[in-house]
Amino acid sequence: MEIRRAVEQDMDGINHLLRQVLMVHHKGRPDLFQPNVKKYTDSQLKEIIMDDRTPVFTAVDENGMVLGYAFCIFQEHKGDNILTDIKTLYIDDLCVDEEIRGRQIGRSLYEHVLAFAKESGCYNVTLNVWACNESAMRFYEKCGLKPQKVGMEMIL
Repeated sequence: MEIRRAVEQDMDGINHLLRQVLMVHHKGRPDLFQPNVKKYTDSQLKEIIMDDRTPVFTAVDENGMVLGYAFCIFQEHKGDNILTDIKTLYIDDLCVDEEIRGRQIGRSLYEHVLAFAKESGCYNVTLNVWACNESAMRFYEKCGLKPQKVGMEMIL
């Protein structure tokens, strides 16, 4: 397995995994997430992959098949009234194909993102996880992540 920056040729594999993530969210919160839709158009996904401010990493096998991905976004709050001028790498999405989970691919992707963040001068790595996605919460806790803040809601 190799972990590298995503390339345009990875888009079909990434889209396959994006659909898996969408269905996890739809099953957990059908009131918020539609089934069977694409998160990004192909042109949006291509732009994200090509943009150095939104690095996407893929775990691929020896045949180039996408096994997992991590979508990241650099965040900074320079000159903010209350926040310090730190550089954060936000993990917008991390997924491993549901057929091959448990093989440390997710852990390897996460560790690759951590190393990339350190090389890039980041202070921290952050992410959000939906409360209905208990397996993801357990995974991130095993990786050593701690809650930074909690989003709450009241459905009316």
